[in-house]
Amino acid sequence: MNKTEFIKAIADKADISLSDATAAVNAYTAVLTEALKAGDKITLGGFGTYEVKEKPERQGFNPITKQPITIAASRVPNLKFGKAFKELF
Repeated sequence: MNKTEFIKAIADKADISLSDATAAVNAYTAVLTEALKAGDKITLGGFGTYEVKEKPERQGFNPITKQPITIAASRVPNLKFGKAFKELF
C-alpha cells in the first residue's frame, strides 16, 4: 500500500473527503517528525511507541577489501509495536 492508497483507505474508513484525509495524514507525519527531531517519545496506546535510538560508534569491515573501518555513531527512528497490536497477527 502506498501513500495515496493509504489516504484513500482512511477517507473511506472515516467517511471524510479525500482532501481532509490527505491533510490528516500530512499533519500526522509532520507532528511525528517534529516530535522525534526534538527527542520526544510518542506512545499510541494499543499500537506502539515511536522513539529515536542512539547507535554508538562501532567497528565494521569493508566486505571487498576486508579492511576494518569505523562506523560513525548515529540516531535512528524506531517503532516498537505494542503487545495488543502484535496479538492481532
